[in-house]
Amino acid sequence: MCEKDLLVTEAPEDGCYIYGLFLEGAKFDFDKMALADSDPRVLFTKGPMIYMKPMEKSEINYDGVEFYRCPCYRTSERKGTLLTTGHSTNFVTILRIPIIDDYRHWVKRGVAALINLTD
Repeated sequence: MCEKDLLVTEAPEDGCYIYGLFLEGAKFDFDKMALADSDPRVLFTKGPMIYMKPMEKSEINYDGVEFYRCPCYRTSERKGTLLTTGHSTNFVTILRIPIIDDYRHWVKRGVAALINLTD
């Protein structure tokens, strides 16, 4: 399976699809449908399309799949003004991306999703 096999032709009944994100420090392996080490000397790669569906935490069924809690930022600078809530203005959300390796591998690599690449 490759990225072109995952084309969506209609909107979901509930939630939305997001696409156009970049991954920094890793790539998404469409054959394994999991995070993988990026190719040598490649810092940014195109991220997968993500289905976001609002639901209660108790309704989520992971079926034994391991996830990396990937931070998503607006820019690759990963810094912003600290708000009174304690969050950065650059931080957007956490994305759960399927993994095969231990999550600590991706934490050590500093893998993040980015909305925009800064010059």
